[in-house]
Amino acid sequence: MDRKKKSWAGKAVIVAAAAAALAIYYFVPSVNRTMNTVLAAFASGDFTVVREFVESYGAYAAVVSFLLMILQSIAAPLPAFLLTFANANLFGWWKGAILSWSSAMAGAAVCFFIARILGRDAAEKLTSRAGLKQIDDFFERHGRMSVLIARLLPFVSFDIVSYAAGLTSMSFGSFFIATGIGQLPATVIYSYVGSMLTGGAKLFVTGLLLLFAISALIVLFRQLYNEKRKKEEK
Repeated sequence: MDRKKKSWAGKAVIVAAAAAALAIYYFVPSVNRTMNTVLAAFASGDFTVVREFVESYGAYAAVVSFLLMILQSIAAPLPAFLLTFANANLFGWWKGAILSWSSAMAGAAVCFFIARILGRDAAEKLTSRAGLKQIDDFFERHGRMSVLIARLLPFVSFDIVSYAAGLTSMSFGSFFIATGIGQLPATVIYSYVGSMLTGGAKLFVTGLLLLFAISALIVLFRQLYNEKRKKEEK
């Protein structure tokens, strides 16, 4: 099979999988309720809500957490740190760190291949045009070390970097190694802190991270507004 046929086959598989997922979501009530619960848990901004949801699956809790990390990777706006904290609080800091690190790696790989196979239009729909443009500029400034540097910076969007990398000529191996090394320090730190969060400390750290997340969203919306205004001026 030549490259062009492989590309079309890959696109067909992803589109079919997305269509099947949407059909299941809309027409299977139990799945619809579960997904709405997941979204509400992330929207709450409270990692204990996420932890309780994961814990409710008992022996399958780790599997559910792994799948949730991949889901939040694809749906870039969902905050991953809530799940990292929940894993550490539920499984202990080092087991939680391993689970969060490995599932984030899987999520990064999925985003990379979605962008590589479906192209920029699909990546923009799953993230934002302004967000991707910002990471494109970051890649231009830092060259071959871009992914590693981005992973070491806690407030550079993990998921948008994965999508943006898939749009470049970067090999998957280079991307995967840089992601694995770069995200390890933050995962260990978040997991260690998350394992100890209770009461006031929990509220303080969660509030602080939410503040950073809101600040990032304000910057993103400002970029979108400026981009729209420039188009109107043209």
